[in-house]
Amino acid sequence: MSAPRQPLHDAPIVAVFTKNRTNPAYAAARIGAERAAGRYGAQVVHYVPDKPDDIGEQMALVDRAIAEQPDAIVFVPVHDTAMNASVRRMNAAGIPIVNFLNRLDEGDLVAFVGSDDYRIGCDIAEYLFRHIGGRGDLVIIEGIAGAVTNRERMRGFHDTLRNWPDVRVVASRPGNYQREPALQFMTELLPALPVIDAVLAANDLMALAAIEALDAAGRSAPVVGVNAVPEAITAIKAGKLLATADFDALKIACVATEAALRHLRGERVPREILLPAQIVDASNYAAWDRPLEQRPCPDWNLAVKHPTGP
Repeated sequence: MSAPRQPLHDAPIVAVFTKNRTNPAYAAARIGAERAAGRYGAQVVHYVPDKPDDIGEQMALVDRAIAEQPDAIVFVPVHDTAMNASVRRMNAAGIPIVNFLNRLDEGDLVAFVGSDDYRIGCDIAEYLFRHIGGRGDLVIIEGIAGAVTNRERMRGFHDTLRNWPDVRVVASRPGNYQREPALQFMTELLPALPVIDAVLAANDLMALAAIEALDAAGRSAPVVGVNAVPEAITAIKAGKLLATADFDALKIACVATEAALRHLRGERVPREILLPAQIVDASNYAAWDRPLEQRPCPDWNLAVKHPTGP
């Protein structure tokens, strides 16, 4: 683990890396980072690829950040292994790194902050399969093939499927965690599949795209997603989205940024903090029914009750 170092600036500067400006989960993460930094009198500088999830562009942004000498880096990699060389450069520069949301493959890190994507995949799939009575034709919309979050959620989906032999996957394709690819997939798929009993999407943006395609075709099916973004909560209120899993990027970014700042103050930070995720549906959505700007950061002491490392 990186040793604490004296901040270079009177007000610590935290470089925050997110993957894109198209996924509302990363907009939430940027808000969370700024909110946590503000409580510590710190400043945030955001580094976001113009092209969503672009490896080469994130590599260039890492080099720029190193040259600008932030006190700490809070980092979501666009790919868990492709960014290894960039992580080594950050380590060589002596900048403490807190990895969040998408786990890095290697690196000397202060901490990882996230949620258990495998458990999220299991739980949201179980919820959907119970809702449809344990039988039917299922469409899966996957995330980015190279993203560790997607791999773990898909593993959870498929492990849960083994317990429901009468649920049949009739189509599965990456939507890359983006609305347009998911919308295109569903729009092209619907004429070929007169019966779709459920749609399982690896994030809310793709779930909402599936609903849009179903609506345009005059059809309906239970749809679930992951992230609990405001648009998904609105869709649950309207009866359009069955449920989402609270993989809350705002809360995770709050804790990750606070971990970086506590590390700079010389405090001990758990090596891994996994925040629990809930299923959000029509019975409990009220707690999430507010704009991102009004959603609270979690209390640090409560958050670190969920560490998994020393």
